[in-house]
Amino acid sequence: MEAASSSSSTDASAKDKKAERMKKLRELHLKRNEARKLNHAEVVEEDRKAKLPSNWEARKRQADWILQDDEKRKAAEAKGLDYDRLKLMDVTAEEAERIEKKKKKKNADPGFSDYEQATFRQYQRLTKQMKPDMEEYERKKDKMGEDMYPTVNSLMQGEHKDTEDAIDRMVTDLEKQIDRRGKFSRRRMHNEDNDIDYINERNKKFNEKAERFYGKYTAEIKQNLERGTAV
Repeated sequence: MEAASSSSSTDASAKDKKAERMKKLRELHLKRNEARKLNHAEVVEEDRKAKLPSNWEARKRQADWILQDDEKRKAAEAKGLDYDRLKLMDVTAEEAERIEKKKKKKNADPGFSDYEQATFRQYQRLTKQMKPDMEEYERKKDKMGEDMYPTVNSLMQGEHKDTEDAIDRMVTDLEKQIDRRGKFSRRRMHNEDNDIDYINERNKKFNEKAERFYGKYTAEIKQNLERGTAV
């Protein structure tokens, strides 16, 4: 009897150990599957981000900030508060000074340097005139879903249509450009009434620079030389 009881106890212990091992094996199997799913999701997400434009994150943050700012403005207006004044209350003295210095450094019209810069300035001017319609933005976002933020593989044909207001703004801007060009007159490169005191273009530039800096000091000497009365 004692031998049979000992054998039965040994079999039960072996079964318990086997069951424990099987349980651990199932847990490891579940963890492996979970890790595999997570890795796959991360790979898919990285691939999606890699296909996005380089400035997509910045554009999305800017759009989110505009939405939040618009909501705060509406909430302040509903309470009868001046939202611009409330925003200034949160600005520190150091930040206000930094913003003021930045405004002073900014040159409104740096002049023509090259056609690339001129085109960029034109683009900046036009985009500053744009006033986004956040309600229309939200409607398009709900309708288009992920296509709202296109990637290199997105097909947007037929999704976008210019509004009448946008077309009117473009026509108005073109008319202003035509009007400005009509008033523009290019300065003459050469004045025929001026004395020719140079032998080539390089010498002309040098003489003009010398006249600009020293002309008022040498005017009398130059007049004496021209009259032949110089000593």
